[in-house]
Amino acid sequence: MIAARHLTRRFGPRTAVDDVTFEVGRSEIVALLGPNGAGKTTTLRMLAGLIAPTSGSVAIGGVQLTRANGAALRMQIGFLTEAPGLWDRLTVRENLRVYAGLYGLADADARIDRVLDLFAIADRANARTVELSKGTRQKAALARTLLHDPTILLLDEPTSGLDPEVTRSVRMLLDERRAAGCSILVSTHNLDEAERLADRVAVLDERLVAIDDPAALRARLTTGRTIVRVAGDPSAYLPAIRSIVGPGVDVAVERSSLALQLPHPELQTPAIVAALVAAGAQILEVRAEMPALEDVYVHLMGADGGGA
Repeated sequence: MIAARHLTRRFGPRTAVDDVTFEVGRSEIVALLGPNGAGKTTTLRMLAGLIAPTSGSVAIGGVQLTRANGAALRMQIGFLTEAPGLWDRLTVRENLRVYAGLYGLADADARIDRVLDLFAIADRANARTVELSKGTRQKAALARTLLHDPTILLLDEPTSGLDPEVTRSVRMLLDERRAAGCSILVSTHNLDEAERLADRVAVLDERLVAIDDPAALRARLTTGRTIVRVAGDPSAYLPAIRSIVGPGVDVAVERSSLALQLPHPELQTPAIVAALVAAGAQILEVRAEMPALEDVYVHLMGADGGGA
């Protein structure tokens, strides 16, 4: 639905984004992760057609974004900037009317009423933006973003600083928009949010470090250990484990679990489970040990010395 091809942006001698290629498909949410200064906002601004890339291109629905067609293609995009993009001295309704005029919407009042109801802020429609709480300002900004029914959403930190209730409502909205066919790119520092919400995660640090679904990214750092959680004292079942795996396999007791470094887990796990059951163990869980997305992110950023 929206695609970046070899996007590069330089500001004088500084390169903010370097040769970035990825796309966001229909009914897909991609979370864009990266440290401050990694080029996330610059990438979003290029995708929205607000700044031109130094080199590379953006395509929307297979059509390359150019100066000639930029205004028309941007009608398909809803862009939430890190700052709400609202005028403090205008009321919420007046702000939305300004944007409705910019989009050339003929049924502006009906659309405004709909997005006010969508975000449950109709009772604040006549309040000046400066009087709103941060959460309500963010809701008004999201209402502005959806006013023209875009098929593509580019969201820069949409839940930053919001309380849990508002954050949950934003996540539910994004789920609904994805189900309706929207292509959604969300820049965020919230790794838990990225893992729960996104179909794929893109890690950016000037260049695109990685892009994949969260489970596949976590699998890159898999320890290879198999975790067996049992009721009671797991050390009581070490002899049963040893009888199956032999002395060469590393077996550790960790709280209520046994951690096994198995060379062939697919082949060995059924026999281990059978031996534990025969020894009287009540098995609560058997799983491959997987790192958290946070661990993967730190690794990809090179903070652990590993690099990408």
